[in-house]
Amino acid sequence: MSGPDRQEAAVELMLQFAARTGLTSDRPPRRYLWTDAFAVCNLLGLAQAWGSAPLYDVAVRLVDQVHHVLGRHRPDDPRAGRWISGLSPEAGEAHPTRGGLRIGKPLPERGPDEPFDPDLEWERDGQYYHYLTKWMHALDRLSRVTGDRVGNGLARELAAAAHAGFTYAPRPGRASGCTGR
Repeated sequence: MSGPDRQEAAVELMLQFAARTGLTSDRPPRRYLWTDAFAVCNLLGLAQAWGSAPLYDVAVRLVDQVHHVLGRHRPDDPRAGRWISGLSPEAGEAHPTRGGLRIGKPLPERGPDEPFDPDLEWERDGQYYHYLTKWMHALDRLSRVTGDRVGNGLARELAAAAHAGFTYAPRPGRASGCTGR
C-alpha cells in the first residue's frame, strides 16, 4: 500500500471509529479516555497531513464529547450528570477537567465497603494517572495544532487535579515512606 493509500485508509479507520463510538452518528457516546487520547492525536496528525478542516473538527468534537461524558459522574451514580469537580453547570463547561476525568470502564468504582475482587477490578471505572497524562498530551497537541490555547489550559488544570488526587504530603513528624535506599 502506498503512502497516499495508507493515509486514506487511516482517515477511513478514524471516521469509522468516530461513527462507531457515537461521535458522528446517532449511537450513544462510548468514550474511553486512553483510546480517545490516541484518536485525538491521530485525527490531528491526519488533518495536518491532508490539510483537512473536517478532520480538525472531528478532533475538536471528540475533545468536547470526552469532557461532557468523562468529566461528569456516570449515569448509574446518584450524582449522574454533575461535573466530577462539583462545579456549577456553567463553571464546569468552562473547566471540565478541573476535577479530573473518568476513564470510561463499564463498572462503577468499588465502594469503600465493597470487597476487593481481582476479577472485576480491571473493569471498574475511576481515574488512572497514566490515562490522565495521555489526555493532557492530547489537549496540548490540540492547542499546538490549532493555535487555540484553551486546550493547554485544560491540560494544566487536569495536571493539577491529577497531582492533587495521586499525591499526598506526609503528616508532620511522620516518615515520608521513602527509605532512601
